[in-house]
Order: sequence, then structure tokens, then C-alpha cells
Amino acid sequence: MDLGLTGRTVIVTGASGGIGREIARGFAAEGADVVLTCHRSQASAERLAKEIGGRSLVAPYALDDEESARILVETVLRWSGRIDVLVNNAVHWGAAEPEPDLPFEAAPDESWRKMIRANVEGTLALSRAVVPTMRQRGWGRMVHISSSVAVDGMPGGEYYGAAKAALHGFSRSAAFGLGKDGDILSNVVMPGLTRTETNVELVEQMGGHYSALAPIGRLLDAAEVASAVVYLGSAANTGITGQAIKVTGGA
Repeated sequence: MDLGLTGRTVIVTGASGGIGREIARGFAAEGADVVLTCHRSQASAERLAKEIGGRSLVAPYALDDEESARILVETVLRWSGRIDVLVNNAVHWGAAEPEPDLPFEAAPDESWRKMIRANVEGTLALSRAVVPTMRQRGWGRMVHISSSVAVDGMPGGEYYGAAKAALHGFSRSAAFGLGKDGDILSNVVMPGLTRTETNVELVEQMGGHYSALAPIGRLLDAAEVASAVVYLGSAANTGITGQAIKVTGGA
């Protein structure tokens, strides 16, 4: 199937590791020009850019920096003159990652506020920044990477789940606003626990539990999640918009 991505410019935030790495690989394999954003792992992003070949750009981007979205979009437009697809994959953990044994009301204010503000405000800011060029061209795709935690819950994931769930409400309403101005679609993908190059230890600890919940009896790997993201972000997707889709092996 021709996904109609050849020559299109795709921004993948948080592309230096985990699922983001496979999303970038997937779009590049379809002939897209891929912008790999990174915050702390520039060397990893540059290695990936060399690996995927084709036309790619490594660009800095920080969810918690209000100017970062504007600078990124300006950089990409100077580079390619267009932005066709945005994959909001980057995540900000606040002051620390979720702590399952810590009651959510005991989480330090700095931690939960940074998580909410960066993940919600940062993602929305970048979405706002790319939309004008999509409206001008009458074509665009946005795919926001959420998490099954947003609907299934997880001890210690209260604020992470809240931040990700906010993307569902945004994307659903944005789909209506964008659809009036052309072939512009917005969707959410919710991975569950997924095998990646960076979470081997976590999968060893918790993989058995989540595998047992899935009808297929196993965890998905990052490339399987990426395939769904690439399809939703492609020209082959002509009618799926405003949806929040679980990509978890059925769990």
C-alpha cells in the first residue's frame, strides 16, 4: 500500500529513543522527510538520522520551554518549506517519574505541576504552531501519543494519566475545527506497556502481568505501535479523525 508520504515533512518529537525512534524509522521508510527532535539525547538523534538515511533533520525541542515550539517550526519551515505531519511523542516527567508507592496527594507540587504544564501546554503549543501551514496547504495530520494509563489507570500515574487524557479532549475538538479547512486529521494513539530499546528492565519486571491481560498473550514492540502511528499520519488514512485508539495487543 502506498501511504502517500513521499516528500512530505514529518515532525516526530522525542525521536531519540523508545517508541519515537521506531516512529521516525517508519516514516522514513515511506519516503518522508523526517524531523527528529531531541532534548537531551542529540547524539542518539544524530545516529538515528544517519541510520534512516533519506532526508532528515535533527532539531532541539523542549516541551517545557514556551519558545521552543515557535523556534522548531521556524527551523523546519526554513529547511523544507512545509510541515505535513506532527507526531506529538515527547513526554516530560516533571521533577521525577511516577512513584507507585507514593500517594498522589503527597507528590511534590513542583513535580506534578511540571508534568501537567509541560505535557499539556507544551504539546498544545506545538500543535498550534504547526496548524497555520497545514490550513494554508489544506492538508495535514496530527497524531498525539497518549497512554493506556489515561483510560485504564495506574498507581502512581495520576498526574501522567491526567496530562495524557487532556490530549484526548484536545484532539477530539481539534478534529472538528481542522476538518473544516481541508484534509486535516487529528488522532490519539494509546500504547500500553511496549517493548522498546530503552525499557528492557521495566518489561522484565512487569511484562508478564500485562501480557496476561492481552488477547494475543504478549506485549507489542515499538515497531508495531509505530506502524499504527504512521498509518494515521499518512495520506492512506482518509477518514479516521477525532479518535483515541488503543494499540496494546487488545489489553
